[in-house]
Amino acid sequence: MSKPWANFSSNLKLACSTHRSVSDLCRTIGINRQQFNRYLNAGTLPSAHNLLTIAAAFGLEPADFDLSSGVFRSKLSERRRQTALQGPLADAFPGDLHALRPYLGFYQAWHTSLSWPDRIVCACAHLRENGGQVLVSSLERIEDAENGIVQRSRYTGLAAYRHQRIFLTELTRGDAPTFGQTILMPFETYQRRYLRGVTMGISWRNNNLPYATRTV
Repeated sequence: MSKPWANFSSNLKLACSTHRSVSDLCRTIGINRQQFNRYLNAGTLPSAHNLLTIAAAFGLEPADFDLSSGVFRSKLSERRRQTALQGPLADAFPGDLHALRPYLGFYQAWHTSLSWPDRIVCACAHLRENGGQVLVSSLERIEDAENGIVQRSRYTGLAAYRHQRIFLTELTRGDAPTFGQTILMPFETYQRRYLRGVTMGISWRNNNLPYATRTV
């Protein structure tokens, strides 16, 4: 028979890996970092009050930390997915998943750049299904040889199919993330090679000026 709470330390380490840092978590929940390290290193178990505080920070019950590592990992992942989908847009994605599935895969995309009005941004986008959602990841690249600038931008987000349109809502990666929105027309009856639409965002070289441009 396994020792009670034998999995607490390893499960706590796994849960902490979903946060920016242990220090940030300790500040948020009001537990001393040195004391928290003892929990992580299996030196001691938290009091009932601290255990409840820690569990609440991850949206879990105290008893969940005594589960086997595999069961705990699954429960933690499910809770994080539920938390991520809470809010007024919880039911917005993915819309008609059946209609969206034919569009999964890799795409090369082009649109004009507001930062460099005479240039075209080339991007690679990937749509994939995961846990009932369609995730979007994009990588853009544009080069200004004259000024020695090579700009690379990464985006991650969600896709939805609604009212016979494909909506991509993405967030840039980095220290100061911003949103991007793309609306695409579905394939036509006799044209199943290109998706056309409009993409919107802000220009980092023009004082964050909003812009919209056609995209293919």
